Amino acid sequence: MANSLPAALPLLELDIMKTFIAISETGNFTTAAEAVFRTPSAVSMQIKKLEDTLRVPLFRRDARSVTLTHHGEILLSYAKRMIALNNEAVSRFVVPEMNGIVRLGAPDDIGELMLPGILKHLSETWPQLAIDVTIESSANLHRGVEEGRLDLTLYNFLNAVRADPAERVMTERLVWVGKKHGQAHLKTPLPVSVWDSGCIWRTKALEELTKSEIEFRIAYFCGSHMGQTAAIRADIAIAPLARFLVRDDMVVLGERDGLPDLGSYDIGLAVRKGASQPALAVADYIRSALGDLDMQPAAAVAA
Repeated sequence: MANSLPAALPLLELDIMKTFIAISETGNFTTAAEAVFRTPSAVSMQIKKLEDTLRVPLFRRDARSVTLTHHGEILLSYAKRMIALNNEAVSRFVVPEMNGIVRLGAPDDIGELMLPGILKHLSETWPQLAIDVTIESSANLHRGVEEGRLDLTLYNFLNAVRADPAERVMTERLVWVGKKHGQAHLKTPLPVSVWDSGCIWRTKALEELTKSEIEFRIAYFCGSHMGQTAAIRADIAIAPLARFLVRDDMVVLGERDGLPDLGSYDIGLAVRKGASQPALAVADYIRSALGDLDMQPAAAVAA
């Protein structure tokens, strides 16, 4: 039987991946060259070699900036995961006894779905490392990193409200959710369940309702997504939720139901300046884990 395996594929060099990431984050070859301690000409040669290897253009270049092509966007996810996996592997040998405390933050929605797997991996990989978890609102968590109270945090943010585009680790849909076979979405004014005024989901939802001239009232307040799902299940209100939080007894509502599209939001990872080596290693793992995660409704994830 003829061998159908393809010829050996070329190997991507980690040094070039670091350069590629630096250019994608700075949008400038010269600035990226300074970040990776190379000359601009050496950086240009690295990218040409990478594009020749992959046989696709990775950047769009104009007089003012450099942006990723579609192929570049795809490669960026792989590049970050390659660097994270390399750091994780090396740290198992170079710093096998990682210990101390890493202060990690997460909003409750991300915490419920992602933290169990993250904490399990960290416990198995670095058993001497203690993780101090804080569950809070995204705004307070990001502030906690800036003020040095947290070493790193996951947080939710919208495209128009981002502290640093380089912090984005994944994107998810924001949708209207109601009780399956419920009646709340048929009422006038529309009963809506929301968080406090600092919540980006609340801001986006109320802006879109106002823009669409839909009469609504705030029927329920709660600072956690568990409280939001309680209101949905009681059929007293509908709420804006991440698509991955939709359960089997809920339904996604949309334009066919007279509701405006809420688009997407980003999940970011902020790391404290001067963070310890253990904290940086945890951050690298989280970037890799979220890069691999194909977001599905919570019911499907739990199955």
